[in-house]
Amino acid sequence: MRSRVWSGTAAVVLGSLLAVGCGDWEKDAPSAGAGSSADAAPGTYPVSVTDCAGVRTTFSAAPKKIVTSNAAALELLLRLGVGDKVIGTGFPPGEHTLPGALDAQARQVKVLSRTVIPKEKLLGSGADLYIDTFASMGGMGGSGMGDAPTAPEFEAAGIHHIYLKSTACAAQSRTPVTDLSAVEADIASLGAVTGTTARAKELVAGMEAKVAAVRQAVGDTAESERPTYFFFDYDAGTKQPTVVCNRQIANAVITLAGARNVFADCAGDYKQVGWEDVIARNPDWIQLGVRDRGSEAANKTAFDEAEQWLKSNAATKGLTAVREGHLLRVGSEPTTIAGVRNADTVEEIAKALHPGKVG
Repeated sequence: MRSRVWSGTAAVVLGSLLAVGCGDWEKDAPSAGAGSSADAAPGTYPVSVTDCAGVRTTFSAAPKKIVTSNAAALELLLRLGVGDKVIGTGFPPGEHTLPGALDAQARQVKVLSRTVIPKEKLLGSGADLYIDTFASMGGMGGSGMGDAPTAPEFEAAGIHHIYLKSTACAAQSRTPVTDLSAVEADIASLGAVTGTTARAKELVAGMEAKVAAVRQAVGDTAESERPTYFFFDYDAGTKQPTVVCNRQIANAVITLAGARNVFADCAGDYKQVGWEDVIARNPDWIQLGVRDRGSEAANKTAFDEAEQWLKSNAATKGLTAVREGHLLRVGSEPTTIAGVRNADTVEEIAKALHPGKVG
């Protein structure tokens, strides 16, 4: 195994959290609000994290200047209370798409790109840490989108490069993802790296409590009685649907909400299928998986478009979910990308599908 060590000679290795989850954490801690890094504990260093192939990055101190590849990692850092350390982001969150004070904090972060951060801009950003939500781990070079810097280029620029493994490593998972332990491990890992472990524990405890309440409410529903569910990734294209398979976080969200992903038999994260495959599985519910457009009005327009497409297309208008109006307007990001709001999405879906059980 290669080891990418930036400083320090010993490490508390957090990569194994992805496998074992966070089951030994405190369950009764309150959910954390937004805050500044001044509120954070100093942390224990050195700390090491690994990527999908086990390559290790070691930190001897908390990073001071962080760049995030997109809104998912940015939101986690804001929730951990280290938003003042973030000097830039790609794929910024739309206005008012983050709750409460997080939205105002996100507006203060410099936008390095509306999409993928250009390679030279990233390397010249002055960051000492870059957090990648998506990654093409086969070549170990970096982001799965655009012309990404190589590992040697990151090192030459003095930038640690780590990943949200629950998303970046999804396709390589050996077993179906049916819970949020990988997401919780990402939060734990970022908490350790940034010296905010206590706050990370609070965030995870809040997620676990919310999911536990849903599971208790729908736990006695027989598998055969749980509604079938299709995540319609409208933005991935309508000519040939891209579906979420059983290694994707969305599969866990759907399962925990008391539903059955109609493509849970697909081993991987995403797969392109034909509409005849969707028709054959005839889902009871369809989620209009629209990606954040930057404003509530723009998001509503996109949801309207996705719904109208399903209702007007000859191949889909006869589906049970379409005929019965079982079309959920829940965004893509909190369903498919790691974050505290994964638990909120579990609750939101469960309330729609099991109104008599989940209040």
